[in-house]
Amino acid sequence: MVIETGLIYANPKPHLASRQASFPSLALLPDGALLAAYGLGSGFESADHRTMLARSLDGGRTWQQEGPIFSRHTARPTSSHVRISRMSDRELLAFGARWDRSREDEGLTNPATLGFVETELIQLRSTDGGRSWAGPTVVEPPLVGPSFEICSPALALADGRWLVPTATWKGWEGYCPNGMKAIALISHDRGASWPEYVDVMDGSAEGVIYWEQKIVELGDGRLLAVCWTHDLAVGRDREVHYALSHDGGRSFGPPRPTGLQGQTTTPILLGEGRLVCVYRRTDARGLWAAYTRLDGANWVNEAQLALWGHDSGGGGYSVGGDNLSHSFAKLRFGLPAGLLMPDGEVFVAFWCVEDCVSVIRWFRLPAAL
Repeated sequence: MVIETGLIYANPKPHLASRQASFPSLALLPDGALLAAYGLGSGFESADHRTMLARSLDGGRTWQQEGPIFSRHTARPTSSHVRISRMSDRELLAFGARWDRSREDEGLTNPATLGFVETELIQLRSTDGGRSWAGPTVVEPPLVGPSFEICSPALALADGRWLVPTATWKGWEGYCPNGMKAIALISHDRGASWPEYVDVMDGSAEGVIYWEQKIVELGDGRLLAVCWTHDLAVGRDREVHYALSHDGGRSFGPPRPTGLQGQTTTPILLGEGRLVCVYRRTDARGLWAAYTRLDGANWVNEAQLALWGHDSGGGGYSVGGDNLSHSFAKLRFGLPAGLLMPDGEVFVAFWCVEDCVSVIRWFRLPAAL
């Protein structure tokens, strides 16, 4: 089987300056253009991290770089990242965070507490296909995080509500009044305000964290959430877990294992309960695509396809060990994004380290094996 692949971004002159790319998100426009947003900075957690935009007019095979989504400066040093999504035919939303970088010698997380730097949620809008953006405006969350995970784009539901899958996260000193749990922020007015949230997966009472949540609407009134699942007590991942909502995201059932051993999983809906789940596998090396389906409420794995890194040596292929903060900083790939294309193929983008430089790579996959 021939699988197409290529690069969305790679530093064109790594011998002159460090430019490390990470964390892509994707949006398919009504005219067929494909947008990719990705983080870019001199280091993986550098204070100069900003979100850049690229555009493809040929189904993702070639890309034109369009520069930063925004570059507005703040009074204090900050880095930022936003993830894009198409909310309607005319509107794109870029939702994310701005992080305080006053601690010049520190990264984003505190190695002693796993706490995060001070976080401010932000959003921007575009009504011209991503060529210009209004914002950023500050988002007031409906609960104290105090920090929040930025790993998933916003989602426009069929009933008109907007959701942002996220997770509460500890503050720098470890303060976390609501526990570390997967939630979804809810807007009833197209993002003008976010006054509500719903618990999606909460394992805080048993020391289980649900990370890097993704949500898809299945088309039959149900929502599917998928999370990387980490057991703090033993310092090990559990299987990837999923939860279903039968009431349009107003509540979610209990988390259930998928049978996939991995991290940072992105489900891409194919239709009729069929999915491609792209994830960083932990029982084998590399990025893989799992072809799965939902049989009622039951998760069924049907096939696996190796995409990247499965034949490579070295470390940095998963998060674990005694210090998660240090482990995050040593990762070599992850956080895939994906879309079902009009031609029936699946387009996937993710970040990975190749030749000592972090790039954004794409794959085009068949909808079935």
